[in-house]
Amino acid sequence: MKYLLIPLLAILAGCSTTVPVANKFPEVPKRLLETCPSLTVVKDDVKLSELTNAITANYQTYHGCANTVDGWIEWYNKQKSIFDKASKN
Repeated sequence: MKYLLIPLLAILAGCSTTVPVANKFPEVPKRLLETCPSLTVVKDDVKLSELTNAITANYQTYHGCANTVDGWIEWYNKQKSIFDKASKN
């Protein structure tokens, strides 16, 4: 019985730690860190058809960027909530 107690104590001692474990906030997904592309700038003497194309392209660019920002905000709020709950335990 004595010989069984020594390995058991060694195993239990090896599993314990006196170093505090620090929680780290999760990394941001790469797609949320991409910068938004620049909007198309038109000259003063542009044709109406070119102006319409630029407006359409800017509209698409803006809404794509807005979706990315909304995704960032949603991701951050979820992760922050999870992190705060885990930190309290």
